[in-house]
Amino acid sequence: MYRFELKTFVAVAECRSFTAAAEKVYVSPTAVMKQMNQLEGQLGLMLFTRTNRGLSLTPAGEEFLREARAMIAHCDRLVQRLREQQEASPRILRIGDSLLNPCKPFMELWRGVSGVFPQIKIQILPFEDTARGIQDVIAQIGKTYDFIAGPMDSRDWSSRINFYPLGSYKKMVAVPLGHPLAGKEKLSPEDLHGYTMTMVSRGDSPVNDALRSFLEREHPQIRLYDAGWHYDISTYNDCAENGRLLLNMECWKDVHPVLPAVRRVLRQRPSAARRRSPCRHPGFLHKA
Repeated sequence: MYRFELKTFVAVAECRSFTAAAEKVYVSPTAVMKQMNQLEGQLGLMLFTRTNRGLSLTPAGEEFLREARAMIAHCDRLVQRLREQQEASPRILRIGDSLLNPCKPFMELWRGVSGVFPQIKIQILPFEDTARGIQDVIAQIGKTYDFIAGPMDSRDWSSRINFYPLGSYKKMVAVPLGHPLAGKEKLSPEDLHGYTMTMVSRGDSPVNDALRSFLEREHPQIRLYDAGWHYDISTYNDCAENGRLLLNMECWKDVHPVLPAVRRVLRQRPSAARRRSPCRHPGFLHKA
């Protein structure tokens, strides 16, 4: 790429004034004068004749102006051609994929529109579901990953990335094998009385916070066990080992083989609190 001093030199040569050239290249007159002094010193040439009436080009300056214009035009054409080639080349979109944040919902949508964007190719990058790992992935969106597709209802994530809603999932309850509720076809909140249910901790998810408030107010007989702000595979292992229920989503019903019995919690009275949709949006998480 040509040096910025060349553009400044052309501006000075055309304007015959450091001040006028400074307005053209958006720097101060002092900076323009310093650049031209440095350029002449580096070249070992006097490009301008400086008088009280202004600036004029020396013979060397006249020839250097012709060549500088040609160099700038050549570089501009080169950059434009390379940009056009880049736009015509396949673009790679890197999608993060894990057990709890599967790219399947996005891929199902992509199959319907991929023909419209033949220049875009998909690269799937797996990552491990751990409480620490998902935070690292969120920090790498826009760097290692272009986006991930997964459940999204986090104040913390929303403060760091953007998301586009693709749909919604129902809240359900995962029941360990051998649990007294495992044989039931459906569950009501009253069925959960006397049992411990794991759910995300208060403070990060507006949907889960509303559901927690409803359960604490209307069904204090249900013991709630905090799992932190985000589930990982250890959350499922803990519920399976300790026989705890798990507030789950339909997209995660097959995550753990010992928690296969997923039952939707029925609502019995259409109060305002109960009409709130207890679901997370699977979001298209990305950085703008």
